[in-house]
Amino acid sequence: MVKHIKSNEEFESEVVKSEIPVIIDFYAEWCGPCRIIAPLIEKLSEDYKDKVKFIKVNVDEAQELAVKFNVMSIPTILLVKDGEVVDQKMGAMPEFTFKEWIDSNI
Repeated sequence: MVKHIKSNEEFESEVVKSEIPVIIDFYAEWCGPCRIIAPLIEKLSEDYKDKVKFIKVNVDEAQELAVKFNVMSIPTILLVKDGEVVDQKMGAMPEFTFKEWIDSNI
């Protein structure tokens, strides 16, 4: 299940304090590539259930978080472990590439 967060407080509890790695999808409703990968993010959240937490952040609703992480284009996908960003990807990518990226980082 993918959780949508909108505030720094939610970010702190869901990402920084997470005991498992977190994938953060920075997106916007009007973004075509973001809409393309949305079903993939949902599928991956099921595939990696209990191994990786999946979070979505709408850049229009949570501009402060987008600025904090220097999100310049969307979709931007961050992988966070122990509260620190360990890697990031930008743009849409196929499922196998996404899985390889996650597997190499968790």
